[in-house]
Amino acid sequence: SLNPPHRPSRCARCFLLAIATTACLLTNGCGDATEPPGPGTVSKVTVTPSTASVQSGGTAQLTAKALNVRNEPVSGVTFAWSTADPIVATVSSSGLVTGGATGLTTISATGGGKSDGAIVTVTGFPPSSAVLIAAGDIAQCNSVNDEATALLLDALPGTVAALGDNAYEDGSIIEYTDCYGPSWGRHKGRTKPSVGNHEYQTPGAAGYWAYWGAAAGAQGKGYYSYDLGAWHIVVLNSNCSKVSCAAGSTQEQWLRADLAASLNMCTLAYWHHPRFNSGTSHGNNSAVQPLWQALYDAGAEVILNGHEHLYERFGPQTPTGAADAAGGIRQFTVGTGGRALSSMGAAKPNSEVRQDGVHGVLELRLGVSGYEWKFVPVAGQTFTDAGTGYCH
Repeated sequence: SLNPPHRPSRCARCFLLAIATTACLLTNGCGDATEPPGPGTVSKVTVTPSTASVQSGGTAQLTAKALNVRNEPVSGVTFAWSTADPIVATVSSSGLVTGGATGLTTISATGGGKSDGAIVTVTGFPPSSAVLIAAGDIAQCNSVNDEATALLLDALPGTVAALGDNAYEDGSIIEYTDCYGPSWGRHKGRTKPSVGNHEYQTPGAAGYWAYWGAAAGAQGKGYYSYDLGAWHIVVLNSNCSKVSCAAGSTQEQWLRADLAASLNMCTLAYWHHPRFNSGTSHGNNSAVQPLWQALYDAGAEVILNGHEHLYERFGPQTPTGAADAAGGIRQFTVGTGGRALSSMGAAKPNSEVRQDGVHGVLELRLGVSGYEWKFVPVAGQTFTDAGTGYCH
């Protein structure tokens, strides 16, 4: 007969059971192994493109995708976007990147507990951008400083903004012809002037109108506008006792109508007297606040002034001087065109950069959605100030 099947002894069966129990424990449980992630679980996030380049003030769109362990898309995932350096670039909740200062930063997207990022490089504006060169308080016959700044104009392309008090002492036709003419007058054909208080020391600023003619707008008004590249440029008359700057005045109402009619995304204005001023000679000027208000209401970006013989840059602010990084106007005082420089006093709120020892001009490169600035000193000097901003 057949032999009965061999059965392990009781002792051997116990030994085998112990081995099986240990194996179960080492594999995280018996009959309860960990399940692989389901198709709806986020295994990783990818951001595309992984690298991007954008101009200052320009935009680039990034896209985030959530994937499961099978590399399949996971739907319904909400992403939180962030930037490593908001000065270089910001990012919206939909992944739209806006370039700020020139540099490099990482833009990240997080969803389902996973993250990925893209390297974004922000570059300056292209050479095709419009250029505006500005300074005020310029020419005096017994000074060589205006010739030094005129030499800068000789090497810089673009439109020239003369910010008032262009010919000392009185802005007469003789002073314009004999003092301004040989230096900055070499660039008269590309200059868009504004009128200062010294021009009115000749009755009716007659010398100013005689020299500039139609280039200064309608005679007696001192305010006009023009387009430069993608920007709308407004020139105003800040001699408010001569041509009113008050709310409801002819000039202020013209300004509001002009701004409303403009289709340009970016706006810059200039006149002689600064609203905000840390210099010791003149200080703040509240008379021009209605002009500021109209520009602020319209979303303007930049205001240029002279009058105080120094250079000062303010951060974006409201007409009353409250910091406003999102919607404020940046003011530059560039009274460094040639007249003897004045002294700096205590810094006013929001004043970011100040200097009262170097003549020079401000070079602005105006792009389709932002701008670059650079203070260019006269030969032999080293002070400079540079940066970027974008349109509202």
